[in-house]
Amino acid sequence: MSFSRRLLPEVPLEGSALDSAMVGVGMLFTADPMADANIEDTVLSASIAGIQDSDFRVLSVLVTWLGVHHERLNADRLVRIVQAQAQRRVAAFWASVAQWLRSDRRLARLGRWSVDRVDLLPVGTDFQIKRRGEDPRFQDCPLRVPAGALRDRQQDVLSPQELAKRHPAYRQRIIMGPTYRADMLALLEDEPALSPAELARRAYGSFATAWQVKRDFELVQACDVAATARVKRAS
Repeated sequence: MSFSRRLLPEVPLEGSALDSAMVGVGMLFTADPMADANIEDTVLSASIAGIQDSDFRVLSVLVTWLGVHHERLNADRLVRIVQAQAQRRVAAFWASVAQWLRSDRRLARLGRWSVDRVDLLPVGTDFQIKRRGEDPRFQDCPLRVPAGALRDRQQDVLSPQELAKRHPAYRQRIIMGPTYRADMLALLEDEPALSPAELARRAYGSFATAWQVKRDFELVQACDVAATARVKRAS
């Protein structure tokens, strides 16, 4: 059977599964962490819950998380899965994030916006902006966000150092860069028996990349075994 690559999750993250995933990637909510939560699946699902359901608590923590951790996003996949969404408000949010984090040029494709601005609040956006001004992170962005509507507390998210201790793929992204290869290596370290096809499916990567990562991982394992045997003989 031929391998068919996919970029979108089979089941969207919602409810308790989303709560666990958000905790798993370092957003400090009350839930048990999902140990291997995919970062891009989680941030996209959190943005949908925050924007579509007006869950500003989730959206506040997500925006703070993005400010701290955006360099570790796999921008190639994030851009693709955001562009696959049909919701105008979700697109406006990510276009605004791209403009806010414009120094991260990898996100530039998310920032294209040619229609009217979108209000964050269902009602009262004009009044709140006249009263408090706009959130400086989203000043003149596609999403109109009144100042104070989204709190920004660093204690709501783990630091990069703490998240690297808890999330293997995040740690590998620090070492190797935010790539499919980094995620695949993290998966193999936890489950060495994964086949290339399953590895590609779990990491949303190509079969060719998964095959190469699996080959390289097994090569390093063999070297480690040989080195251990030499040490034992020498002792």
